[in-house]
Amino acid sequence: MSPLAHQPSMFDQAPTTTLGDLTGRVRRHRLTRGAWVDHLPGWVSGSDPVLETLLRDVDWRAERRRMYDGEVDVPRLLRWYSGRETLPHPVLTEARERLSAYYADELGEPFVTAGMCLYRTGADSVAWHGDTHGRSARIDTMVAIVSFGTPRPLLLRPRGGGDSLRFPLGHGDLIVMGGSCQRTWEHAVPKTARPVGPRVSVQFRPAGVA
Repeated sequence: MSPLAHQPSMFDQAPTTTLGDLTGRVRRHRLTRGAWVDHLPGWVSGSDPVLETLLRDVDWRAERRRMYDGEVDVPRLLRWYSGRETLPHPVLTEARERLSAYYADELGEPFVTAGMCLYRTGADSVAWHGDTHGRSARIDTMVAIVSFGTPRPLLLRPRGGGDSLRFPLGHGDLIVMGGSCQRTWEHAVPKTARPVGPRVSVQFRPAGVA
């Protein structure tokens, strides 16, 4: 796949790609019904080379899903990595290990899989949903997301409706949805008419959480 047009960030000019500290920097937002969200902007410094690798080297896949009486294109490209596959950039492997160590006491197991979504333009999106396939439909768990590229807002709202929260994510930002978040809250990345560059979302999950 040829790389998409990407304008390097003026705000992430670190000479090398590195992960920052988590301890003392992650901010936790307590939500309702046992849900919470951790947020750390700019966790990955020098994130543009990671984005360039993902755009160039990942074998992105277009999917179609059944909706009502027909099938529609999924409005983003996808790639899922099992725990046995090598991730396309070493900083992603390091990020998964660092997140597993930091959340070990709360999560009780490591992050294993890495799902990736490529939002090519503002027309790509993901509708309101919770990651409730697998064990997250029954138990508290975590999904850790690291984003690369042009920031796009991740919106969260209580399941059943209510005021939403907004987290602009890109350029190495980290967000972790934990507790009952996948069952009691929903999240979405809406479309935008503004001209925006590509963004890749990397979602680390424990085994059996999808």
